[in-house]
Formats: sequence, C-alpha cells, structure tokens
Amino acid sequence: MKIGSEAHKELFCYSFLDNHRQYEPEKLPWPELDEIALQRLRAIPFWATALATEQKAGAMINAYTKTINDPLVREAISLQGKEESRHARLIEFLIKHYGIEIVPPTPEPLPQNIEPAFIKFGFNECVDSFLAFGIFKLARLSHFFPEPLFAIFDTILDEEASHIVFFINWFAYLQVSQGEESKILGAGKTLCYYGKAIKHLAAITGNPNSQKPEKSFTFTGANTFIDTLTPQAFLTACLEENTRRMSYFDQRLLQPKLLSTVSKVALNILNFLPSRPPQSRTVKL
Repeated sequence: MKIGSEAHKELFCYSFLDNHRQYEPEKLPWPELDEIALQRLRAIPFWATALATEQKAGAMINAYTKTINDPLVREAISLQGKEESRHARLIEFLIKHYGIEIVPPTPEPLPQNIEPAFIKFGFNECVDSFLAFGIFKLARLSHFFPEPLFAIFDTILDEEASHIVFFINWFAYLQVSQGEESKILGAGKTLCYYGKAIKHLAAITGNPNSQKPEKSFTFTGANTFIDTLTPQAFLTACLEENTRRMSYFDQRLLQPKLLSTVSKVALNILNFLPSRPPQSRTVKL
C-alpha cells in the first residue's frame, strides 16, 4: 500500500473508528478495595496531573477537529478527542469513587497554533505510551492492585495504542498531502519531533519537583509500583508489551518504531555490561 494514498487514509481512519469501544466510566465494574489497596491508590502522586493532562488533550483535539476539511479524517480525530475526554472523566470518577484528595487542576488556554500542538502531543504520546506499556505490565505482575482495577486501565492503554498507530499514519499521510514525499525529509521531521518529545520527557523527569501536568503515570509509575527493578527488566517489559499490543493492528499500517529500536539497542548493550544487583527505587524514566 502506498503511504499517503486514498486507500491508506481509509485504512488508518476506518481501523481507528472500528476499534472504538462504547462504555461510560461510571458504569464500569469498579471493584471494592480493601484498606491496603485504598491506601496504595490514594498514595499515588499523579492523579491530579493525569486528570489535567487528559482534560487538556481532549479540549485541544476537539478544537483541532473543527479546523479539518477532510470529513473522514475529521471524524476519526473527533473520536480521538472524545476518547481523551472520556479518559479524563474516568480518572475524575476514580478520584471521587475512591476518595482520593487532589487539588483540582486549572484549565489551560488552548494553543493558538492548534495543528503543531496536535503533532507535538502525538509524538509525546508515542513516547509516553511505550514506557507506560512496560510499567503497566510490571505493576500488573506485582499484583499491586486487584486484577479488576487493572482490567479497567487495560482498556485505556488499548485506546492509547490505537491513538498512536492512528497518529503515526495520519502524520505520514499529512506529509505526503502537503507535498513532502521525500523519505529523507519525512524521516528527518519525524526524528525531530521524537527528539523534542524525548527532550521534553527528560526535562520533566529530571526535575522531581515538577508540577507540570505531563508528569503523570509514565514518569512516576516504575518507582511507585516496583521496589527493585533493573534497566534490563524494564526495557524488556516495554518491548514485550509494545509488541503484544501492536500485533493486534493491521500490519499494513505504520507503527511507532523509534522507541522500540532504541530500546533493543540499549538492551543489547546492557546485556554485555557486568551485571549489578538491583537497587531499590532507582530507575529514572
């Protein structure tokens, strides 16, 4: 299939639309938690920032939808905005349902240049999701929470996987539609955006006192859920879970590759280094 063709557009849009799940957060099977699980849930530091991130994403994407002329692309991106807003409602319901105390986030103004903001968000989400896949797997294996609660958040990660596959294909389609068919130029732009996303992540995680909304599950997750963790174990979990989730998509679609490629290289290097005993809560994401 030719990337940027009408057939490509129909494939990535309809694949995304067909993957949509109908549910309302308040009607999900929220489990009753014992006191230990409640204390763990309430002690997690990122609920307010996770809520702010999803609210901001939903509002931004909903605004961007209004600027899109192509009806099929507009329908698909509109659905993504609805799903991000639903993620915000899910987190908000969880906070209220389990009595988690937070300072309500203050809504941020929408960016003036909405399309570049959407592109930046998409690449940030590609980086964030790859890491979150691994953290979620490790947390689930550790039985940090009852399985029914993990099952609810598994749905969110499935939707995030769908978002990033749609985004990567939309971005490639956009480049071709704007006359940027050169593979070298396209790869250069993609690397540039990935670089900004990774730099953004590094800036946030390097500041433990950051209160930015983006400092959410990915940045504090491993240290919250896992007492002892080696870089090899973390990268292996990310790669395995990313492979599993990506395997469900039509293989004709493009997929985010940079993080998995870099992680494989890093893992090969780490496997050649002298092994060290894992240290408690020292993994920096």
